[in-house]
Amino acid sequence: MATGSPATSVGRPPVDPAAALEAGLFRPPAARPVSLGQLALALHRARADFRHARYQALGTELPLLLAAADATRDPLTGYAKERACALAAYAYSLAGELASKQHSEAVWVAADRALAAARTSGQPAPLGEAARMLSVAMRRAGRHHQAADLLVHTGRQLADDPTEQALAVRAAMLLTCGYTVAHYGDRTAALDMVDEAEAIGQRLRYGPGLERVTIQATRTQCASFRLSVYNKLGAPDEAVPVVARINPSIFPTAERRARFHTDAARMWHQLGNNARTFASLRAIEREAPEEARRPSVRAVTADLLYSSTNLPGLKEFAARTGVHG
Repeated sequence: MATGSPATSVGRPPVDPAAALEAGLFRPPAARPVSLGQLALALHRARADFRHARYQALGTELPLLLAAADATRDPLTGYAKERACALAAYAYSLAGELASKQHSEAVWVAADRALAAARTSGQPAPLGEAARMLSVAMRRAGRHHQAADLLVHTGRQLADDPTEQALAVRAAMLLTCGYTVAHYGDRTAALDMVDEAEAIGQRLRYGPGLERVTIQATRTQCASFRLSVYNKLGAPDEAVPVVARINPSIFPTAERRARFHTDAARMWHQLGNNARTFASLRAIEREAPEEARRPSVRAVTADLLYSSTNLPGLKEFAARTGVHG
């Protein structure tokens, strides 16, 4: 599926990626059981849409994927059911990722269903991914301490599992937890968790088998989370050298590259550098046009638009991304 260029979206009302997802969660479409191979392939395609930041397409396809996952796992027993539940858990976690990006309350529903499916699967990796997604919902609701406690508790459950999947998910949870505790100002814990995640990540070879882990604890990804932590701690000056060391092209997906530019925009915005803030916003649009329409990114754009700054191209950028003066 191709993503339209920024210019092609001018004059067309944007489609809310969360709307179809919410409808699918509360009014699931009819679906028949499919083979586990078909289900895994559909999940792979949906994850590709997420990684390429094709959120409108993802919002449209996820309801049928989720319905098919439920229809497939319900009649199964034994190991086949465990595998189907694991795939369902990953699918619902992906739905939670999309809902979170769109600031949709449906993240709670998706995360809860992911956790239920993961527990039935009996597998640690989907359980950790689902718990991480639920913690994101809790963090967005302002329940920062509870979100961190959930991640720490689930991380302990995975600590004795030496498999690469369990280690990869544990590293992802540590990064999410570090960012979470930064919300209540625990600098030491936040940075220590990023360090621990990076140490785990250096022992892993990300590739086939680990592609369902949304956040991969590579050295560059950990540096990006360090940037997020400094931003949340209100220390953007400490993030500047971190940004300088990161080559965005190393990130393997458009979604992660756009996330880096989003954090860079927030850093420059806190530092009062409007020109560099706008440059980062434009970089988001170049990498992933639909990321530039996310609510949190539009908020930064609106701040620039309503300030006294006069940046060439800002009004046009704002109009393209759904911010109107």
